[in-house]
Amino acid sequence: MVLGAGITGVTTAWYLRQAGFNVSIIERQGEAGQETSFANGGQISTSHPEPWANPAAPFTVLRWLGRAGAPLRLRPRADLAQWQWAFDFLRECLPWRSRRNTAAIAALAAHSLAELHRLRELAGIADAYDARAHGILHLFFAPRAFTRACARTAELAPFGIELRPCTAAQCVDTEPALATLAPRLAGGLYAPADESGDAMRFSRALADVLADDGVRFHYGMEIERLNATDGRITRIEVRHLSGERDVHEADVYVICLGSHARGLLRQIGEDLPVFPLKGYSITAPVTDAARAPQVSLTDESRRIVCSRLGERLRVAGTAELNDYDTGIDPARTTAMLDWVDTCLPGAIDRERATPWAGLRPATPDGLPIIGYMRHANLWCNTGHGPLGWTLACGSASVLAALMCGEEPAIDFPFWRG
Repeated sequence: MVLGAGITGVTTAWYLRQAGFNVSIIERQGEAGQETSFANGGQISTSHPEPWANPAAPFTVLRWLGRAGAPLRLRPRADLAQWQWAFDFLRECLPWRSRRNTAAIAALAAHSLAELHRLRELAGIADAYDARAHGILHLFFAPRAFTRACARTAELAPFGIELRPCTAAQCVDTEPALATLAPRLAGGLYAPADESGDAMRFSRALADVLADDGVRFHYGMEIERLNATDGRITRIEVRHLSGERDVHEADVYVICLGSHARGLLRQIGEDLPVFPLKGYSITAPVTDAARAPQVSLTDESRRIVCSRLGERLRVAGTAELNDYDTGIDPARTTAMLDWVDTCLPGAIDRERATPWAGLRPATPDGLPIIGYMRHANLWCNTGHGPLGWTLACGSASVLAALMCGEEPAIDFPFWRG
């Protein structure tokens, strides 16, 4: 039984079904991909495996403190868990820890991209989610930041991840929609193998394939409690939208609940270092195809990403450490719309833009939690932070291998209770 039908849950169900498991999924929403997967940035980005916890992060956070439009906003609370997460985050910013974590994420990201290609062909959903294989172009406006970033090319090459340094003119050659922005650019890094697509549509399409293959979906059920006896999960208690309560039983349980995993697991004495980081996005109709990019973009100075999804443009970014609040701050979404007006003028219908906010399940070190818990029949696949779409297929494939007693395809610090 997989708990959660976001992109992590449905890909986990896919690999377990391929391995021969009978699979069911519990999801509180009415269909797959309706929470953190619903309107994320759309990038499948192997080219940016460096976690938020890196040596530059503490100074960057200090520089952003007090700025209303800062990409990262901290809202301190009288919450020991929040402060513990923040302390652990600072520890992971040590250079050697950051290098270790970057290498682990890079290996998983490269494996995940290959698995995405294999899965979508086997499932027949390659045309179902506005996929684009035009790469990602990382944009830099400060010469010093561009020079430092170029060091990534050598660091990522051992993982088969290609990054091409570009002058401002080469950025425009790669993506002509940037022509008006070129005078401000210091340069760019182009990752030709990266992709983009709608994670929600992918999740729904894969869920349909799984349902046809016998996977049982139980939608509209809020998971209230895990019941444990003698070190094993015996059943889960759920509440239907109608208010009716019910129980479900399985032999093995997999937690794919994103930021909500921690609260549920604490009921049975399991603790995960996962905390919600709120991110925002806007999705707007494209009004001029020539002004909207074909290549997915990342503004490294603002931590904003932009992806073309069919005839829509998705712009996403920011991070707020603000507990489980999903309210929308209009100033955040307005800043994204202003970014489009500045960088891609005339590309979208601003008045018809749809705002959204969701909770990224973030760990202090940036590494997803993949592996088994202390309870013998309980596994976990969560904590992917901003890389859920990028790492989903790879995480699910290695978890399925572990659950089958096989050697995973990559070397990774798996969670072991």
